Amino acid sequence: MAERPISGGAYWNPQAHMPTAGKRRLVITRGQGVWVETSTGDRLIDATSSLWHANIGHGRERLARAAYDQMVRLETYHTFGRTVNEPALLLADWLAANAPMAGAKVMLTSGGSDSVDLACKLARRHWQLEGKPGKKLILSRHNAYHGLHAFGTSVAGLTYNREGYGTETLVPETARIATNDLDEVRRSVLELGPDNIAAIIAEPVIGTGGVIAPADGYLEGLQALCREHDILFIADEVITGFGRTGHMFASQRWDIEPDMVTMAKGITSGYAPLGGVLVAPRVSDRFFAGPDAPIFRHGLTYSGHATACAVALANLDVIAEESLVAEAGRLEVVLARMVKPLRDSDLVVDVRASAGFMAGVQLRAEVDADPIIDSCAASGVLIRTIHDNTLQICPPFVSTDEDVAQIVDAIDGALASYDGPR
Repeated sequence: MAERPISGGAYWNPQAHMPTAGKRRLVITRGQGVWVETSTGDRLIDATSSLWHANIGHGRERLARAAYDQMVRLETYHTFGRTVNEPALLLADWLAANAPMAGAKVMLTSGGSDSVDLACKLARRHWQLEGKPGKKLILSRHNAYHGLHAFGTSVAGLTYNREGYGTETLVPETARIATNDLDEVRRSVLELGPDNIAAIIAEPVIGTGGVIAPADGYLEGLQALCREHDILFIADEVITGFGRTGHMFASQRWDIEPDMVTMAKGITSGYAPLGGVLVAPRVSDRFFAGPDAPIFRHGLTYSGHATACAVALANLDVIAEESLVAEAGRLEVVLARMVKPLRDSDLVVDVRASAGFMAGVQLRAEVDADPIIDSCAASGVLIRTIHDNTLQICPPFVSTDEDVAQIVDAIDGALASYDGPR
């Protein structure tokens, strides 16, 4: 096959200011372990696990072979109605057995935004079937990010992701609650009226919103508040699921049992697009019982995609065989210790760590992050900014202590050499 020339002018990057992104475009061509390589031959540590998902590292031949073996047998077949494929059944069994709640059922999607959309729809459907049609509001935390489908955009705690569509929110029945102040959340719930609230959705650790850990007792208190007022509790574990916090699910670390758990990213470590929702019996039971059971009118062409599920199973085997969940827990402590001195920089507002193998280094608002990112790249580290001018650190679980040190040293050096905006 003839090699195709690349101009790149047609590609529209997501979440990008294209005049800037086009000039600073970085083409990633290869990956191996914690390293990626660019089209210009630069070799960089992937300090962000791509978009929070490269948990087992890049270039695993085992996962490629799992995909190949499944594709030559059956690439996929839809799972609507009565048809299903074996990898989807096997993966659902694994997920239910390892879920943070007993008796969970599993619906599979193509990714995190799909999963959030599904969970929010199912929460509203639940209350309609319960004979409580007024319970429609979905509450989410300030600074939260829940993807960019219609529901995810609407429940975003990042205002700029909700703006520009002609209304305050694409789905009108949404509202924001305090990020970590449980008393303030309680006031909001009472003000809005529990009889109007279908669900509260929360990331155990806020990711894109700045890597924000839950305050002591916050998640447990949020769950108790939901139970007190008959509100569904959705844990968004798209980032934290599959080991990032030293537990398979962050819900297990903070000892909560949500009514639903959204998941994606680490389920395949990014080797195939896949997500899902774990659904507790409180919500799922009615759909599985008796001839008059209702149908949940939701599904995607690639729900339970056979090849994606086979890749997920291979990924989960790697995580188990290499004890990578425990390793992520160990590396959390290493990272937290190493990033702590970065607080001493005059350019840094805050350093947030110790809630999983991830950290956020928040720069002052007037600091231009681009020269810092470029300086890190010159030191062999690929990094990016997220909300509030925060440098995101979220390396693969296969990182060594030396890799973590190189990431932190690169940031430290970039801060020290910074001489102002461009």
